[in-house]
Amino acid sequence: MLSFSLQCEHFEINQKRFQFFLETIMARGPKKHMKRITAPKSWMLSKLGGNWTTRPSQGPHKLRESIPLSVILQHKLKYALYARESTMILADKDGNIKVDGKVRTDSGYPVGLQDVITIDKTRESYRVLYDVQGKFILKSIKPEEAKFKLVKVTQKKVGPNNVPYIVTNDARTIRYPNPDIHVNDTLKIDLESGKVVEFLKEEPGNLCYIIGGNNIGRVGLIQHRERHLGSFDIVHVKDSNGKHFSTRINNIFTIGKGKKSLISLPDDNGLYLTALEKKQAKDHQEVGKE
Repeated sequence: MLSFSLQCEHFEINQKRFQFFLETIMARGPKKHMKRITAPKSWMLSKLGGNWTTRPSQGPHKLRESIPLSVILQHKLKYALYARESTMILADKDGNIKVDGKVRTDSGYPVGLQDVITIDKTRESYRVLYDVQGKFILKSIKPEEAKFKLVKVTQKKVGPNNVPYIVTNDARTIRYPNPDIHVNDTLKIDLESGKVVEFLKEEPGNLCYIIGGNNIGRVGLIQHRERHLGSFDIVHVKDSNGKHFSTRINNIFTIGKGKKSLISLPDDNGLYLTALEKKQAKDHQEVGKE
């Protein structure tokens, strides 16, 4: 009898714990805010701006690899002072903000690498890129360049009924792709039709953009690729200053054939300069002005 009563008490305790779990965890829903201290450093949020910030919604990019639209309007474009103002801008019926050609009204919509932001009322277009410090920047582009974007192939599989398809870094699924397209290749997507216009191979001699690791934001020509079975392949790159560096294959994003880039590069042209090199460049500019 004693053991039976203990079993009943144990069952009641577990039942209460499960009920508490349902009430406190499962019924809360998705989180819609986050603390600034836990926000990615790529957002460049000031420490004195408050305790909270907008949390990216579920979308085509990962949380650590994206930035919410409200943060872009407040801290990048300076069109809003507070989150409430950015929400009002996005909620306008005319559709003030477009991402990749589609109107977005969610203040937490995640905007990631190579996404094109268009503002029709001000006739402005921007492409989201990284600088050499790993921070998100908005590169102003012309209307002709805002009609397409570059995506990287992350998966190539065969689905039901033997239908081949590929998956890109912005969660696009393209069925019946060109057989010559493989993982790590770059696709040029027409934003109006969603079709593949051109594809770039990850091969020596092509211009690439680093999207991760210690060399994030740098631009250079692919030299050669070291293959390591059972591990990551290493790609060696050379920038326009003649500096050599290497990174993993999954950090390579091909942006052009040869030395010609399909997109506008950041103001620093993807060149990483040390403190001494920056000082020498500044002194050279001052001497030229004199």
